[in-house]
Amino acid sequence: MTLTPMSKSRTLVVRCPVCDKQVAWSEESPWRPFCSQRCRTIDLGDWLTEKNRVPGEEVPPDESDPLN
Repeated sequence: MTLTPMSKSRTLVVRCPVCDKQVAWSEESPWRPFCSQRCRTIDLGDWLTEKNRVPGEEVPPDESDPLN
C-alpha cells in the first residue's frame, strides 16, 4: 500500500489492493482501502476461496473435537 500526501490537509491516497485505483483515505471513501464495494467483495472472495492466505504450518486436527 503506497501512502502519498494528497494536499496540505494531510489526506492520504492509497491504491486499491484489487484494481490499483487511487483512493483517498478519508470519510468520503467508505470502502477504503478499496475503491468500491465491488473490489471489497472480490477481495473477500479471494480470502474465502483461499487464493489469499496467511503463511504458516498446517495445524493437525484436534482428536477430541467431535466435528473432526
